Amino acid sequence: MHSTNLRGRPASNRWSLIGIGFLCWTLFAAGLRAESPATANVVVLLADQWRAQAFGFAADPNVRTPNFDRLARESVHFRHAVAGIPVCSPTRASLLTGQRPLTHGIFLNDVPLSTNAVTLAKVLRQAGWQTGAIGKWHLDGQGRSAFIPPERRQGFDYWKVQECTHDYTNSTYYSDSPTPRRWEGYDALSQTKDATAYIRTQAQSGQRFFLWLAWGPPHDPYHTAPERFRALYDPARLILRSNVPPAFEQATRKSLAGYYAHCSALDEALGELLSTLESTGQSTNTLFLFTSDHGDMLGSHGLWKKQKPFDESARVPFLLRWPAGLGASARTVDAPINSEDVMPTLLGLLRLPRPPSVEGLDFSDHLRGGPAPGDGAALLACLSPFGEFERRTGGKEYRGIRTARFTYVRDLHGPWLLFDHQADPYQLNNGVGQASWATVQADLEQRLQEKLAAQQDTFRTGPEYIRQWSYRVNQHGTVPYQP
Repeated sequence: MHSTNLRGRPASNRWSLIGIGFLCWTLFAAGLRAESPATANVVVLLADQWRAQAFGFAADPNVRTPNFDRLARESVHFRHAVAGIPVCSPTRASLLTGQRPLTHGIFLNDVPLSTNAVTLAKVLRQAGWQTGAIGKWHLDGQGRSAFIPPERRQGFDYWKVQECTHDYTNSTYYSDSPTPRRWEGYDALSQTKDATAYIRTQAQSGQRFFLWLAWGPPHDPYHTAPERFRALYDPARLILRSNVPPAFEQATRKSLAGYYAHCSALDEALGELLSTLESTGQSTNTLFLFTSDHGDMLGSHGLWKKQKPFDESARVPFLLRWPAGLGASARTVDAPINSEDVMPTLLGLLRLPRPPSVEGLDFSDHLRGGPAPGDGAALLACLSPFGEFERRTGGKEYRGIRTARFTYVRDLHGPWLLFDHQADPYQLNNGVGQASWATVQADLEQRLQEKLAAQQDTFRTGPEYIRQWSYRVNQHGTVPYQP
């Protein structure tokens, strides 16, 4: 039996991986110093559990998001962006490494990303950027309230971070001391205020910077936004999506009212962030990305939270603004983009070389007018069901693809879901097994199998992946964590 190291990998493989990773990073970092990259700042703004549909610009009839609507009018909008595994930690790991979960191993929450990972922050720091992280992390896997020392911060220097908390009005963080500090009031507003101070400091120094600001809301609990935002939404007056079953309407209204209150609070925070970029003269030459780690079902199809392949869970907002490099007017991109595509796309826009460890697609040439990379389909997956999608509540392994037009998903027993987004935007008509869909289903099945083969994904059972990575889970498939 192999012994297992702290990071959940078989110890017999540990040193070979470290050696290979260190050698590749050393050679790549040496190349970075010889490059002449763009001088833009980079801001990645990440919200937790904000589904793509919940914005004014996305035609939600309820929510008030004027600042996000303005951002959309100035941004490239990837309207078919997805979180390949629509769960917190897997998406965050893919965003930062440009790798798929089968490679970096983060397919569950509360497991650690290897300190040998080549991350976006490490690359930008090596190339001369100042790096800062504020807010939720959820990639250290050593306890949700544990101090994260500098050697486990994945390339970030400025650090005001908590591994994971959803107590938004009693939220702590760590900086350079193992003594926890507390955000004042509603944490997202205080975190944004700290981010604006960071931007002002960097602007005064003339130093280009990379800021990772990760909010906890609008993730549940839904009813903890400041009262002035909760007062904006009357559950009885909300217009529900047509895929919410009648039996779920009351619960959905109640949850949505709180969810939207969080959204409007975050919209105010965005306004402050954008105003700071403008007042410091950084707006034009800041590459600004807003996205989310996954969506939220919120009663659609009678389901809640994330991990499901339906659009409310898997689709995420994706707004990319860079007036100096992409122009200042709105554009829509129809090509699907996945979590692992973010790092190579940002590096491509900055004209920085792609690390050899990166697996995602680089959309930078497409944004400059070239063809879209890839095959027009993004992979959706659940490697091992857990938590809110555990087996006793219907959770199961699946693989699927989402194109601009279709979603097709199979589980271990065969085809499961097939939807036409144009004819059926609320995904109410499952075409699997219907004679009129036979040709479409066969084509999508072939495309899925080709993608799985290209990614060397043999679609095994969850327990096999758990054993492969030596993770310890409870009877519900969840990695136990310290609160």
